[in-house]
Amino acid sequence: MSRSVRTRPEGSGQALSEAYDTALLDLDGVVYAGGSAIEHAVESLASAREGGMRLAYVTNNALRTPDAVAGHLTELGIPTGAEDVITSAQAVARLISEQVPRGARVLVIGGEGLRVALRERGLEPVESADDDPVAVVQGYGGPDMPWGRFAEASYAVARGVPWFASNTDLTIPSGRGIAPGNGAAVEVVRIATGAEPQVAGKPLPPMHRETILRTGAERPLVVGDRLDTDIEGAFNGEVDSLLVLTGVTDGAQLLAAPPQHRPTYVDADLRGLLGGQPDVVEAGEAGEGAFRCGGWTAKAGTDRLELDGEGDALDGLRALCAAAWSAAGDGECGLDSGKALARLGM
Repeated sequence: MSRSVRTRPEGSGQALSEAYDTALLDLDGVVYAGGSAIEHAVESLASAREGGMRLAYVTNNALRTPDAVAGHLTELGIPTGAEDVITSAQAVARLISEQVPRGARVLVIGGEGLRVALRERGLEPVESADDDPVAVVQGYGGPDMPWGRFAEASYAVARGVPWFASNTDLTIPSGRGIAPGNGAAVEVVRIATGAEPQVAGKPLPPMHRETILRTGAERPLVVGDRLDTDIEGAFNGEVDSLLVLTGVTDGAQLLAAPPQHRPTYVDADLRGLLGGQPDVVEAGEAGEGAFRCGGWTAKAGTDRLELDGEGDALDGLRALCAAAWSAAGDGECGLDSGKALARLGM
């Protein structure tokens, strides 16, 4: 049976921290940016935790170990244990362990996070294609990854050794801007060999499975800033999601989102966990394509999205989402949103 297409953000009469038992939180762009906590993140997460919500941190970055990530979060004022961190390294290590014998050698192209995750699964990390590996795993290894590591992966993959990747994010944020991510490194090996890796990280099911197995969440809420990893991952896992606007996604991208990139809820930042969400309702006669949220009414015009009213800018954005997504159906909205978003200061 096909899944229904989301045509508007949902409302919630309960605080999201009460409606869901576990928040599956992305890190970069949600909790911190450039190593520093995002405004309102520390106090919002503390309040959600005190209210009984479990917090789990889910990252596609396979470089750092869960201990290192937990230590960083704790330094920022967010008390975290290693058991609260789920990485794409853990997801890909489980994927490999289900296909090779225990104790098997795996060629690692990446950092310590991958090595720790493989050992946790009873596998032996090795460094050379000449070490007779039964699998190759590739994850982000930091900005100083030697070019020779990609050659080492290519030698093994070209011989027919199964190839795995923690994730395929093409970019990664850094303190100096946007840098090439593991997906860019994966492309190097793909071009050299013509092979295709098995991928574990967001938005694919192995990562969602890993988070559920490790957290035991029954009513999880995915919280992220990226439509193509966090929100699509929630879509693939058939769970609800909250998009926060503290990271890479802007209003125009949100309005143009295809069904798999449409979040359940939209909010400015992690304070959105602590309250309910306003309803977005049809305005005017049925079939007119107009939607109201708070003091704003939005509709799809002939060639652009139209917005009238006043009030909270986020309510205006939610109304615009309903107008855009309803007009687009199971496609992408191509209507001009510039003037409407400008009214909201976005």
